[in-house]
Amino acid sequence: MDEVPVEVRQLRYFVAVAEELHFGRAAERLAVAQPAVSQQVGRLERELGVRLLERTSRRVALTGDGERLLVEARSALAAVDRVRAVADELAAGHAGTLRLGTSPGLGERVRRGVARMRAHTPELSLVLTDGSVQDHCSALRAGALDVALVRGPIRVRGLHAVELWRDRLHVVLPADHPDADQDVVPISALDDLALRLPERSTDPALHDAVLVACRAAGFVPRLGRPVRSIEDALVEIGLGERTATVVLGCAGSAAGVVARPLDPPVEVPGHLLLARAGGPECLQALVTAFGD
Repeated sequence: MDEVPVEVRQLRYFVAVAEELHFGRAAERLAVAQPAVSQQVGRLERELGVRLLERTSRRVALTGDGERLLVEARSALAAVDRVRAVADELAAGHAGTLRLGTSPGLGERVRRGVARMRAHTPELSLVLTDGSVQDHCSALRAGALDVALVRGPIRVRGLHAVELWRDRLHVVLPADHPDADQDVVPISALDDLALRLPERSTDPALHDAVLVACRAAGFVPRLGRPVRSIEDALVEIGLGERTATVVLGCAGSAAGVVARPLDPPVEVPGHLLLARAGGPECLQALVTAFGD
């Protein structure tokens, strides 16, 4: 389903009308002409395909759909205002707090990005929040986060995603495996091993990328016990189990195992996720800091 191109201006106009219940007063509050308010609210209704307001010559009232959207619109505008405030602080070089949502395995990228930002804004403080992609999306919409770093394909309404990097997946297999001395390991080699992956709820991007690649190669992998600790899994693989796991990059090492990139390459994209309509100065500062 195509993303609905909702504009921040439309949400602001709708919220003003919903709170004033009068197009004229809403226009005065927004310092714009009344026809512009009517036009933008009508456009919002057409693009969403729902009736938000009941209009008569005497009154304006919210519909049930309008009441529900009002709650989300207020949250979205709060998030936009917060991103703009951060953009102003970053552009002006003033102190501020950046609330950043993170994902497992991104510690080095976060450290590098924060160091880059503090090189220009030494007083910048940081609040890190770990969580799933769904958690971060909800927090961004509610204004509880400024930005988030997440992995995997992203398509979420009302938020803006910028791809910053791609992680190539490596297979970790026993050092005595026939393909262990190769520079790359064909993905078909996974067909004769029990494949151990993190539970999907823990790392859906990696989990899905591996299974899709295996199916594209013509087989469904035999899944072993889920990986809950990569260190323990590497030790077990190195002790001679006919198992393998897949990691982002070359993460982890242990005796008796080797890590090799898969062939054909399997990659997981990494994204900067933020509320739509953030200022260009803020966006460029974040892309420069956290990108490759």
